[in-house]
Amino acid sequence: MTTRLAPGRSVRLAAGGSAFVPDPLPPQISWTADLVAGLSTADRLVGRLAGEGGRLPNPHVLIRPFIRREAVLSSRIEGTQATLGELLAAEAGAAAARSPPDLREVANYVVALEQGVKRLRRLPLSLRLVRELHKTLMTGVRGNQAAPGEFRRSQNWIGRPGATPATATYVPPPANDVPKCLDAWENFLHDRALPPLVQAALIHYQFEAIHPFIDGNGRVGRLLITLFLIERDVLPAPLLYLSAYFEATRRDYYDLLTGVSARGEWAPWVRYFLHGVATQADDALQRAARINRLLDAWRRQLAGRYTRTVALLLDGIAANPYVTTTGAARSLDVAFTTAQRAIGALEAAGIVQEISQAKRDRVYCARKLLEILEEPVDLSGPFIR
Repeated sequence: MTTRLAPGRSVRLAAGGSAFVPDPLPPQISWTADLVAGLSTADRLVGRLAGEGGRLPNPHVLIRPFIRREAVLSSRIEGTQATLGELLAAEAGAAAARSPPDLREVANYVVALEQGVKRLRRLPLSLRLVRELHKTLMTGVRGNQAAPGEFRRSQNWIGRPGATPATATYVPPPANDVPKCLDAWENFLHDRALPPLVQAALIHYQFEAIHPFIDGNGRVGRLLITLFLIERDVLPAPLLYLSAYFEATRRDYYDLLTGVSARGEWAPWVRYFLHGVATQADDALQRAARINRLLDAWRRQLAGRYTRTVALLLDGIAANPYVTTTGAARSLDVAFTTAQRAIGALEAAGIVQEISQAKRDRVYCARKLLEILEEPVDLSGPFIR
């Protein structure tokens, strides 16, 4: 275990209270047997996910709906109430029951993650890319007034509504210390001395400790985990997401981050992070396998009895279990009546069911597929401090 001293310094604030300025990474970590075992398990499962994810017959089964699942769960940690079903239904063209601001926040996360993956082809993970992602995330939503794409120039803090720096749960560095902290953080991004999964754990903690934006720090920080693993070639595509694990173990997540800042407890945080990586890698593999088995069963059920349009529509449902006739006609580039007949074939086979009461542009859903996507993460083998 590491030193019990806080890995940084405390700075008194003129308005009262004190702020925490983290030391540059990396810290000294004692490699205990359980930590080594945790890294080995996480590495093995992530390697399997990377390998099998690239061989899936339908890679979008993992990528497209799982990106949306990550967006929903990451945003939920910040208080957004939109569900995966609501987001997917809205993307399919169905009328949204959820308030537009909630769906916009989640949709922005999807765009930011996809934007980040594309930008990595030309731009390394850097402060410049971090600002770009934040701008995409926060434009047109609740944090729009908090300078999207700009690092903060004022003090922020974490605490209950009405808290002040003197009563807050955590107060990150004063604004004038933020540039220096971020420069050191960016330098550590390019360090190659540590295993990537361990480095990802340290990078995530440090970003949240610096809290460089007025708002949106949690979402950006979680997004960066996936992008870092892609940049380091640990993953070939955005296949692994930790928001489901963080959301399901929220108290541990915050307690362990606090344990690092307050007492320098790096080993418990890294062990927790690695357990999350292993849990989510296994979850993605199992979930994708179940989806592919379901799709294969549906194809066998329809064998010899469906047109090319029906086959393409079934592929589209793998990416989004919601479908409307107008949306299907547009995405498949077929006539409205052709799309209508294809949906009718899937409905007759019991693959999709109408979920709307509208007479025009009805909404259909492959409920069995949606249920697999919406199931909570399996926390078997719970984290033990």
